[in-house]
Order: sequence, then structure tokens, then C-alpha cells
Amino acid sequence: MSEAKPEARIQVLDRAATLLDVISRYSTPVKLKVLSADAGLHPSTAYRILHSLIDNRFVERDEDGGYRLGQRLLQLSKRVHSEIELRAVAMPYMVKLRDRLGETINLTIREGDAVIYYDKATPNRMMHVHQIIGSRAPLHVTGVGKLMLGKGGEEAIAGYAKRTNLPAYTRNTFTSLPALTQECLTSVERGYALDNEEAEIGVGCIGVLIYDHTAQPVAGLSLSAPMERRRDEWIADLIEAGEAISEQLGYVSTEAGSDMTHQVR
Repeated sequence: MSEAKPEARIQVLDRAATLLDVISRYSTPVKLKVLSADAGLHPSTAYRILHSLIDNRFVERDEDGGYRLGQRLLQLSKRVHSEIELRAVAMPYMVKLRDRLGETINLTIREGDAVIYYDKATPNRMMHVHQIIGSRAPLHVTGVGKLMLGKGGEEAIAGYAKRTNLPAYTRNTFTSLPALTQECLTSVERGYALDNEEAEIGVGCIGVLIYDHTAQPVAGLSLSAPMERRRDEWIADLIEAGEAISEQLGYVSTEAGSDMTHQVR
């Protein structure tokens, strides 16, 4: 494949990226004159681009006229680092679960009103549930999604129902607000949730939440299996792995009966 032609590049984006690179090399705010010289740009050009970056919170300007990286850029960087850390911490536990139980183990994160399948560990057997990394599922049809809704309380569940109208995917999907609310809150109380063929007939799930150092749920761990193979005794294995991953992410229980307290029913 031939390289992209120079004219296909967007010059202002290239210049903005160069300015961000230059700023990142300095440990203290940098003056416009230094920035423009290091970036090879006319001061007026650098000034216009920098102030567009300021408007979008990628760059900040202090009282002395020095430029530094902005909070939005730092937040994006932190998010990437957190997601990389999440996968690195979770995968060894996912592999152990897969090998012990022989079923697909999923790592999911929430984005808006859906969960995204972020990573997975699949068993070496012909018949297994296949989840596509990057695919999405509505919150109300997955175990992890119902836990995330439940953590937000009744108001959050009602808001989700109003936004989505709770579409049915199978005859088992929760399509009424009272039933969904009870299911979500009960799932949070016991520390795990089940998907009983609510997204796809023949497929069941066991889901638990993963917490970080802020004690907030940042992801979900789940097992997907054909319904005839899913076993209730696996719930304890999922809960144990979710607790171990959470602890490695800095989660510390603040109560004798914490958010992760559970009853296997």
C-alpha cells in the first residue's frame, strides 16, 4: 500500500499535534515565542492554534502567558491508562475462570446506555458463546448492565427506561419498569446478576461488578454459556474473581458488609 500523499494530510491538525508535543517536553509553562520557534511556526499561526486548543481544553494559559497541557488532555490520557490497567489486571483471572469452568469469560465497560464487550477469554471447545470484542448490548438485557443500572438507584433505572423504552430482545427481556427495577435492585443487593435468556434464547450469563479505588463500578466480569450448561455454583467463582480484580485496582471495602457482599441463591 502506498503512503498517503502529503496533500491528504490536514495541516492544522499536524501543527496542533506538533504544538502539543512541544508543550509536553517542558516541565513548566512555555512562552509563545519558545513554542513557535520549537514548532517551526510563525508566532501568529501558533497563537491561533493554541487558542483553539484552549477553547477545547487541550491547552491552558497561565497568568504569565505560559502554555501547558490542559485538563481534558490529561483526563483522556488517564482514561487510556486506566483501561490498559483494567485489561492487564483482569485477564489472568479471566483465563483462570475460562480454564476452570470451560466457558466464555467477558470483560465489559459501560458507555452510555450500553455495555461494550472490552475483552474476553474463550474456551477451547467447539460449542461456546462467542462475544465480539467491541460489540454493544443494552444495559437491561445483560447481567452486568442490570447491576450498573441498579447501582444508580430507582431514578437512574427510570431514566434509562424512559430513554430506551426497554425494547424486547426475547420473551424473557424485562420490558416493564417495575419488574426491571426490582430485578436490578435485588441483583445489587446480592452482589451478582443473571441473564436468563434475556438477550438471546439459549444463552445465559452470570455477571458481577468490578470496582476501582474510588469505590465506583468501572467494569463488569461475566460468564456466558448455553443455558443447559450454566451452573449456579459458578456464581461464587465469578464473585471471588471480581473481588480480587477490584482489590488490585485499589478498591477497599469500607463496611463489614460492603457493596460486594453477596448471597448465592
